Amino acid sequence: MARIAVIGAGTGAMAAAARLAVAGHRVTVYERTETYGGAVRRLERDGFAFDTGPGLLPLPAVYRDLFVKTGKEPLEDCVDLVQVDPAARHVFADGTEVSLPNASRAGVVTALDEALGSGAGQRWGDFLVRAREAWDRTRRPLLEEPLWPNWSVLAEREPYPAVPHKRLLRTRTAATLAEVGTWELRDPRLATLLESHALAYGLDPRTAPASAAVLPYIEHAFGVWYVRGGLRELARAVYERCLARRVEFVFGAEVVRIVEKDGRATGLEFTGGASQASGLEGGGVAEADFVVAGVAPGTLSSFVAGAAPRGAGQVPAQQGLPSRLTVLLALRGGRPEGTAHRTVVHTDDHESELDALFGTAPEMPARPTVTVSRPDDPALVPDLEHEAITLTATVPALREGEGRADSAAWEAQADRMITAAERAVPGLRDRILWRETRTPADIARATGAAGGAVPVPALAAARGRLLHPANSTAIDGLFTVGGWSHPGGGLPHAGMSGALVAGLIVEGPEFRGSQ
Repeated sequence: MARIAVIGAGTGAMAAAARLAVAGHRVTVYERTETYGGAVRRLERDGFAFDTGPGLLPLPAVYRDLFVKTGKEPLEDCVDLVQVDPAARHVFADGTEVSLPNASRAGVVTALDEALGSGAGQRWGDFLVRAREAWDRTRRPLLEEPLWPNWSVLAEREPYPAVPHKRLLRTRTAATLAEVGTWELRDPRLATLLESHALAYGLDPRTAPASAAVLPYIEHAFGVWYVRGGLRELARAVYERCLARRVEFVFGAEVVRIVEKDGRATGLEFTGGASQASGLEGGGVAEADFVVAGVAPGTLSSFVAGAAPRGAGQVPAQQGLPSRLTVLLALRGGRPEGTAHRTVVHTDDHESELDALFGTAPEMPARPTVTVSRPDDPALVPDLEHEAITLTATVPALREGEGRADSAAWEAQADRMITAAERAVPGLRDRILWRETRTPADIARATGAAGGAVPVPALAAARGRLLHPANSTAIDGLFTVGGWSHPGGGLPHAGMSGALVAGLIVEGPEFRGSQ
């Protein structure tokens, strides 16, 4: 039985902790804040409740596997998991609207044909067939296995089977997601639909590789799911599974150093400012045989020198990555029957939005694309005469030295988001009882990521720019877990990182993933 110290109580870190505890190890999780879940948080006020992080769960099989492997209770016995239908409603700049059924290719094809014209559905369906091929080629190396030692193969090969396109007397194939939309979908609304999946993850579709086609494919193939009570309930269930497997949690524990001896991680050192509740006031050292770090790269490098990942692609820089702005709206008036859970309101100035977000000096776009979340969940409201709505949009992460930034600027952007959302929810502004705005600074406080940057899922091609550091490092006994390490950001990917780290510790470096 090994002593394992886990830094951070994000979902990936807790997934690793539960699996390691089941394997017979003694696991302690040290979290610098006073709660678990990382970015998966909740805000409660006046009988309203809101997810302040992700609101929907793709690929629930990752967490089903976690609960099966760590105990007799399946996931559905621990949370109320429901499939969202329609998967999303889209409101385009020209006023066209379409609601896409959840996990139904035939239904999606029909809906697109009816809304966008004959042939639109077939073009999208043909695209999904090609996206499936990219998924089949990359699913194991980019989600289910530790990062290959020869990771550069993934960086150089584009797995998406793009359709040859003749342009200016030359035959070309799409190399970016934007080119896939322009050359293969041939409808600006379909292209916008495609690119919105990249934008939701903070990716510029003009530079994201064509293999980013797997992002809409995952939603299409495996559905989009909601946990009643909000996604915070999933974090609670993972936390309670850890407790049931005798994982110990120490909150208010601020790690300042990973202790290293003879090239191996041997424990953690804590700041003297650790909270009294943690039992570490005055600082101290916790010895360990293995250390699992669920922190961003910049934080890890401050804990220990020379912790470069083994066989890793490029480490994604936190500065310069996009973040999220979330506006929580408590409304008078109930949720109308038949309302879509999720509506994406697309900007009418797409190029300007991308230029603002991904230019050399990123700034908030004047007319943002906004996702409107309207869960059909009585647990989120004081009564059925009220509604809780969450608006989210991609914004730049805080640059170094910006601190909390100008609160007036964030509130001005929140106003723009509400204006955009009124295209999907007429009269929205008049129904607002109160609102709260969650900025990148809030994300930074919850996760420790510089500037509140949000990690993206690992993707092939793009010269390795979207590959993440391997879970093993150059220091023996030190592993990384969570969205900033392989296989990248998003709840399913974070959960898989926990499975990979547990496998590497239990089975050793020869571990190649579950079969």
